[in-house]
Amino acid sequence: MSSPQDITELLICWNNGDEAALEKLLPLVERELHRLAHIYMRREHTGHTLQTTAVINETFLRLVDQNRVKWQNRAHFFGIAAKIMRRFLINYARDRHRAKRGGHAVQISLSEVVLVSNEKSAELIALDEALERLALLDERKSRVVELRYFGGLTVEETAEVLGVSIITVNRDWQLAKAWLSREVRHGSE
Repeated sequence: MSSPQDITELLICWNNGDEAALEKLLPLVERELHRLAHIYMRREHTGHTLQTTAVINETFLRLVDQNRVKWQNRAHFFGIAAKIMRRFLINYARDRHRAKRGGHAVQISLSEVVLVSNEKSAELIALDEALERLALLDERKSRVVELRYFGGLTVEETAEVLGVSIITVNRDWQLAKAWLSREVRHGSE
């Protein structure tokens, strides 16, 4: 098992142009990326057509393409990975909801006669829209939610990424959850 320091060292080497570091980094971060993608996919409805592996692959491709990012450490890397996954899934959900593409059609397997709804995708879109509004009011609280909820980072890792105290993260997390709950509830009325 690799340590956060191993990942940080490889990220810094990769920043400095060492392509071999990227090759060594992939297997070390793959398990964590899979865990993050699994958390996202578990929140989706049972008839979701996107596979966890596709989310991981798309995320890693976009991470590798981040040539302007100066990786600070493991938490920074996974924080950006969480943001990329969130954007990818939100865009996917929005695309599926576009009527011109048949986004309201639900795929149902003939071998499984189960009732499937787009409710989870709609909830994800509503949460994303509320999170965007929160970002306009308080960017840090929005980032805390993104890192904790979407990224699966711990309070300590979130504090490290944002450069704030653990107490600040806990306070922001509680306030943001309450605010988002109210916004999503009012948005669905």
